Amino acid sequence: MSKLIYLDNNSTTPVDPLVFEEMKPYFSEVCGNPSNQHHAAGSRAARAVEKARSQVAAAIGAEPESIVFTSGATESNNLAILGTCRAHPAPVGHIVTSAIEHKAVLEPCRHLESMGWNVTYLRPDGQGLVNWQAVDAAITPQTLLVSIMAANNEVGTIQEVEKIGKVCAHHGVVFHCDAAQALGRMAINVDEWQVDLLSLSGHKAYGPKGAGALYIREKRKAGSLTPLCFGGGQEAGIRPGTLPVPGIVGLGIACALASQRLSDEVGRLHALRRNLLERLAKSCPDLLVHGHPSRSLPGLLSVAFPGVDGDQFLFALRDVAISQGSACTAGSPEPSHVLTALGVGYDLARSSFRFGIGRFTTHEDIETAATEVARVLDILR
Repeated sequence: MSKLIYLDNNSTTPVDPLVFEEMKPYFSEVCGNPSNQHHAAGSRAARAVEKARSQVAAAIGAEPESIVFTSGATESNNLAILGTCRAHPAPVGHIVTSAIEHKAVLEPCRHLESMGWNVTYLRPDGQGLVNWQAVDAAITPQTLLVSIMAANNEVGTIQEVEKIGKVCAHHGVVFHCDAAQALGRMAINVDEWQVDLLSLSGHKAYGPKGAGALYIREKRKAGSLTPLCFGGGQEAGIRPGTLPVPGIVGLGIACALASQRLSDEVGRLHALRRNLLERLAKSCPDLLVHGHPSRSLPGLLSVAFPGVDGDQFLFALRDVAISQGSACTAGSPEPSHVLTALGVGYDLARSSFRFGIGRFTTHEDIETAATEVARVLDILR
């Protein structure tokens, strides 16, 4: 093979050419600081930032003033969790999250645990679904925050976010949702979800790396979130620092394109995923599929090839880009914490792989990738 078949779009996506074209002028031609609007260059940059803010807001059914720009979902998650808890008047409190969250949620929670906070890590069922009734039962009078992702980045299971949001609203608890994988792959509406804080990342949705956003419900902005950094007071003082205008512009247009193309793209990705699964099942009759059979992200397929050594498989499959789980833990000798939480054994977890189909994946790519997987499986077995 001479062409790399890229099927790792849940790790990161290529920047859409339309996004890149929108970004280009803001690297050199429009070089002003948006915080300085005393001259035309700064004013033009500021207008571009506010346009992007409106585009991001529109993609999730929010108001522009509720959007704070960050460097990505990792920073947004940390700002949401640590910022909320640091603003809490009592020394410590209680957090509810799940065992299959991204490390950008789990690690801040563990940090707070080291400071005396109590954290409940809910286990999902075998298909990756976190029971909303378990969330309800876990909330105590000391609970300040619930953090449950919209869709899992490794197995693709979509959570019952609306029901969880309703539970949190009933108890008066802050609800944070990591929606990094959801953008461009499923509809997001912060009011329907009753979410108070929502994290987004540009590079998961054909935007640039290093650009993201945190949605903050207006009623919770004043004094409810302590910033992690202090400086010039940008972004209402919640996330100071000179705004990276090119990245913000790219994030804005990426969100706009995600919304415009959502309906058609979801159907196309589902069809390609079905085709890939059918082809893989023919090559591996004992194939196992992880995740929920119906509540799943389009384009994400997590499977296990029992008895196959994961490292050998990935090494032999050099012309097809896939992963064994989250890109943030790639290369770790330990199995995926997500698969472990689903009850998958060590050996099977190490024989599991994630295929991430994306906007630029073609039917021919799927056919070629499936053929290559069959060839490698035949060699290894």
